[in-house]
Amino acid sequence: MKKVYFLKTCDTCRRILKDLNLEGFEQQEIKTNPITANELEEMYQLSKSYEALFNKRARLYKSLDLKNKDLSEIDYKDYLLQEYTFLKRPVFIIDNQIFIGNSKKVVEEMKK
Repeated sequence: MKKVYFLKTCDTCRRILKDLNLEGFEQQEIKTNPITANELEEMYQLSKSYEALFNKRARLYKSLDLKNKDLSEIDYKDYLLQEYTFLKRPVFIIDNQIFIGNSKKVVEEMKK
């Protein structure tokens, strides 16, 4: 399976997607087509952590003052299902590997 979760209004996502050959990838824009509990569970099985999927740079993270709260894996899961902006993006799933986020290291690993 080849799939990418992204946000079309995110400049970084657009830049990364433009640089890659996405032929054969299922593309899911998370604002218009939010992730489901099953899709999140699939990501969790590959990453072994909801926190790894969680975007701590989201504006809502700061406005809800979540950095000063002790969040559990269940809390991260609930927030990810409630609000699309909490998903660290883009998320690529290639066979049984997951690539989360837009750091140079992750993007380079994904390109290989």
